[in-house]
Amino acid sequence: MFKKLNILDEKNPKLRQKSKEVTKLTDSEQELIKQAITHLTYSQIEEYEQKYDLRPGTGIAFPQLGINKRVIIIVDEYESGKFKNYVFINPKIISHSEEMIAAELGEGCLSVNREVEGHVPRYARVTVVGEDEHGNKQKVRAREELSIAFQHEIDHLDGILFYDHINKQKPFFNEKEIRLI
Repeated sequence: MFKKLNILDEKNPKLRQKSKEVTKLTDSEQELIKQAITHLTYSQIEEYEQKYDLRPGTGIAFPQLGINKRVIIIVDEYESGKFKNYVFINPKIISHSEEMIAAELGEGCLSVNREVEGHVPRYARVTVVGEDEHGNKQKVRAREELSIAFQHEIDHLDGILFYDHINKQKPFFNEKEIRLI
């Protein structure tokens, strides 16, 4: 049976805390990871999005669920109707491109229930290491949208929301300044 996630709103001070390293996941946290994967997958499938009244989302971090631990979950629709799940415990970006990109339409967040205008500068490519939910070491080289998703979710672990990166004096870039995707 599908159970909607209880996602904290941006006003909750828990979202601004730096998360703690994970040594071991509890059974309920393992269950929450599965629930988050289902929620994120359903939110990207129009039929389920409407049926369960979900806001579309690609990723979520444990702080958004009120848990102060370094865990991120990303469900990437890499092809229409095909999804790849990324669960990273204690993720770290170990390298990144020099090239910067921004989502042309801006970023959104399941904890931010309003439109926020502006471009968020991100690395075009990142290499992320961490462990999966079973304690196995893993490494991924993410590009473009997936790179943005990893940076967005890892920011949550440090108490950073996407709009913290938007330049208040000049919220939008043009194509000469940054590659918009």
